[in-house]
Amino acid sequence: MIDQGLKRSLGQMMKGVQVVGAVHDGVARAYCSHWVCQVSFEEPILLASVSPKHDTHPLIVGSGRFTVSVLAADQVDAAQYFSYPGRKFRHIAEEWVAVDGPRVLVPDSIAWLQCEVLDRVQELPGAGALDHDLFFARVTDAEAGRLGEPPLLYSSRLGWRATGDKARPPGVSIRDALLARLDEREAPDRGARAAGEDEP
Repeated sequence: MIDQGLKRSLGQMMKGVQVVGAVHDGVARAYCSHWVCQVSFEEPILLASVSPKHDTHPLIVGSGRFTVSVLAADQVDAAQYFSYPGRKFRHIAEEWVAVDGPRVLVPDSIAWLQCEVLDRVQELPGAGALDHDLFFARVTDAEAGRLGEPPLLYSSRLGWRATGDKARPPGVSIRDALLARLDEREAPDRGARAAGEDEP
């Protein structure tokens, strides 16, 4: 059990929201997640943390693939719906899901990613068995949707949030300011080296 103070701190971590879906043996299911992330620059590899309690879990295991719908801030209704087992609402919200062959999609999302599972991790050295399986997967196909829309965010302490304003004022470059500071610090050293090189 996680200490309550640590749990509150972890709960401040804000993440993007996705719906993860899978199809296997004619059955399609999906669930809401904020535990999907990119883990590689050179290869399009994602990590999806999936609870074995989700109806989608055995479909991912059986098919070896899943689809990620990246939700926009105005899709909190779909996010809320997929936060519960589909059977709870008897799969009534068909307007929020579309099955297209092996893909389970949320219409009007920011983007859709089709993923093939590379590895499944169920326990870690020093931690033992995990309560979620970690699926490492390669993105084999991607489709852009409403890329210009702000993403939906979530944290367990703050709830649903829409992506807000930029964190820095327009026209301000933090990177340029840091490089200028670095240049100021290194300028005397460069001057000394140059003077030394000019000596006979």
